[in-house]
Amino acid sequence: MTKLVVLDVVGLTPRLLAHMPKLRAVAERGFQAPLGTVLPAVTCSVQSTFLTGEMPSGHGIVGNGWYFRDLGEVFLWRQHNALVGGEKLWDAARRQRPDFTVANVCWWYAMGARVDWTITPRPIYRADGRKEPDCYTYPPELHDELPPFPLFTYWGPNAGMPSTQWIVNAALHLLTTRNPDLTLVYVPHLDYDLQRFGPSSPQAAAAAAALDDVLAPLLSAPDTTVVALSEYGITDVSKPVDINRTLRAEGLLEVYTQDGMEYLDPWMSRAFAVADHQVAHVYVRDPADIAAVAKVCASLTGVSEVLDDSGKSRYGLDHDRAGELVLVADSDAWFTYYYWLDDARAPDFARCVEIHRKPGYDPAELFFDPAGPGAAKRRAITAVARKKLGLRYLMNPVGLDAGAQAIRGSHGRLPTGAEDAPVLLCSDPSAVREKVSATEVKGLLLGLAGLS
Repeated sequence: MTKLVVLDVVGLTPRLLAHMPKLRAVAERGFQAPLGTVLPAVTCSVQSTFLTGEMPSGHGIVGNGWYFRDLGEVFLWRQHNALVGGEKLWDAARRQRPDFTVANVCWWYAMGARVDWTITPRPIYRADGRKEPDCYTYPPELHDELPPFPLFTYWGPNAGMPSTQWIVNAALHLLTTRNPDLTLVYVPHLDYDLQRFGPSSPQAAAAAAALDDVLAPLLSAPDTTVVALSEYGITDVSKPVDINRTLRAEGLLEVYTQDGMEYLDPWMSRAFAVADHQVAHVYVRDPADIAAVAKVCASLTGVSEVLDDSGKSRYGLDHDRAGELVLVADSDAWFTYYYWLDDARAPDFARCVEIHRKPGYDPAELFFDPAGPGAAKRRAITAVARKKLGLRYLMNPVGLDAGAQAIRGSHGRLPTGAEDAPVLLCSDPSAVREKVSATEVKGLLLGLAGLS
């Protein structure tokens, strides 16, 4: 049986491969093929399709988060594997090989997955509200074999190579000490500068070249088939779209106020959106309002498609967790989550790197507030100093002006051009294919492992 290392290189495209000779050598030994992704083309949805062979309508992961109707809350970036429906890759493998071993290094929905070794980011949430960097491992004793996880380089204004280097080193540790049959490795580095500066920027080319060097030890593991693939390609954007502010102006979205701050009121809103890069789920409380809400959304500059039930079905996104409507942005646009009309009324978490409290994705977290970057950095330094002293702190360097953030890259739409579309590389020439769909990845990996 062949050992497999599967690298999820976020944002990898033919455009970036031009700067990555070591990764290109994988395809030169084997093959390279376009990879057809799913809508929404975001991490949680696409990874779940890779591992189950199902569309979002089957596995239920309709985005990086959604509105949990039974709880009345928007949650992004949950971690429990039980949220993912369908048969997982490792369960299919073990039906044929009960002793088949799997390591998951930072692929999403890792916690509770029935694999042999798990490593995934998991901060310490102190009782007094402090958050400290750490990771979760299974088995628990694996935790103390690893250095501290560099959480603040995994996401936020300082996101960069240290987190990816840590992940690569953790994967190498498992390969040398546990020797799994299948090792899944999530590689986030390209996500950062491509969103900050766009895929056609010199910073994107530099990020690709730097990542190529870091990946080299994983690409040359002996007696191992290497597969590198991407969930999506990041495309150049310049136009933020404020869906929730429009819905509020139309009297459809409600807020409630505490201590002068406004919070989204999903329980009483007739309609609100969970923004997720270039896709947004719009939840409409009363079916009688759906047509009117769709008309409002379609009138917004930057909205390319408004998907109703038939549209969701066409894209394999017809699941109970999806919004009554799903919006797809224009190719050069992306959706904000903002719902307040006056920045003085924004909740305190709006200026923070706070992926679990915001009711939507916020790429502004990748920047120090451009309205005052010096002051934002000083606030961040003060917060780190308070953390080191064991004091409560607020990490609040984020700006609130989407236009001023100069976000230049986004994803979520289905790609329109091959240069910025996902790609799959494989070191085994016997498995050559002209193209691979996301739903075929599970079967391809089983075949590469010597399993049908």
